[in-house]
Amino acid sequence: MGVLEELKELGVDVEDGLKRLNKNETLYKRLLGTFVKTMKAKMIAPDFDATDCTEAIEIAHAIKGTAGNLSITPVYKAYSEIVNLLRTGQPEKAREILMEIIPIQNEIIQCIEKHSA
Repeated sequence: MGVLEELKELGVDVEDGLKRLNKNETLYKRLLGTFVKTMKAKMIAPDFDATDCTEAIEIAHAIKGTAGNLSITPVYKAYSEIVNLLRTGQPEKAREILMEIIPIQNEIIQCIEKHSA
């Protein structure tokens, strides 16, 4: 099974992601690599500072955008919610969502890395 099929099983809307790129599968796969780099460079630690969420909001917003552009739906939805919760002063609820999405995003990252090796 290829990366696109495995990503579909993980909840990624591959068809929508490809549609955004005029069905250019090569470009989509390359951008998946960029997604992995973004995720590794800009992760939010679950112990983020709840008193000043500015940096966490910026990181979550960047991840949301990258995931949204590629239709990595589970990550996009979670980080959209995280951004909204942080912006409305609900860091503990945001932390709960973060704890739920981390294993899923790690599985998606591992899938992409497995197929790009």
